[in-house]
Amino acid sequence: MNHIVCVKWGNKYISQYANVLYNMVKRHTTVPFEFYCITDDPKGLDSHINTIMLPKDPWIKTWWSKLWMFGADFPLKGNVLFFDLDIIVFNNIDHLFTHNSGKFMIIRDFNRCRVKDWKQSNSSVMRWTPGTMNFLYDEFKNNYAKVMSENHGDQDWIMKRAKNEITHWPDDWIRSYKWEMIGYKDTKLRKGTKSVFDRPPKIIPENKVAVYHGEPKPFNCGDQFVIDNWK
Repeated sequence: MNHIVCVKWGNKYISQYANVLYNMVKRHTTVPFEFYCITDDPKGLDSHINTIMLPKDPWIKTWWSKLWMFGADFPLKGNVLFFDLDIIVFNNIDHLFTHNSGKFMIIRDFNRCRVKDWKQSNSSVMRWTPGTMNFLYDEFKNNYAKVMSENHGDQDWIMKRAKNEITHWPDDWIRSYKWEMIGYKDTKLRKGTKSVFDRPPKIIPENKVAVYHGEPKPFNCGDQFVIDNWK
């Protein structure tokens, strides 16, 4: 079974983000899937979205909560494709379920557009088989204060601890909206009721997903690309 999952913790993202993500993936895949939102508050989620409640442990918070998906208590089996909530799916994603089948797939971090041969990872889109990466969560849980103090976030810990298991997605499939699709060096942002970049994104045929790391988020962006796709 193929599962698409997202994590919604706290009040940074409202339920609309998960609902829109569900609609986007439904429009852009022919692969049968079950959609799950892993959350501490399921209020407002679309009735077609399955919910999994996050544990109330003190280390389950902010982006660190994503690591729980790698633990032995994570209930899903099969193929898991994870999306952060601040992304836009706008082309067919069928290959994300099958590319390098059985491998732990993750994004090569977007600093790749600034630094040649950049090797760090970004956890906005991941795929793995539950049960194969339990050490990521077990070691984090047992030393969470130390891990949190020594790492900027979940993806730094994943990169440090699972470096030998990582396989990166093709760069062209998943791109930074502001750094790669708009342009890193000369991006200008006009702010008002909605933030708007001063030019449209450059979309290449291979590009399937746009990632809105940092600011602005799709919800706060009035670009035509967002209007056309984030719905």
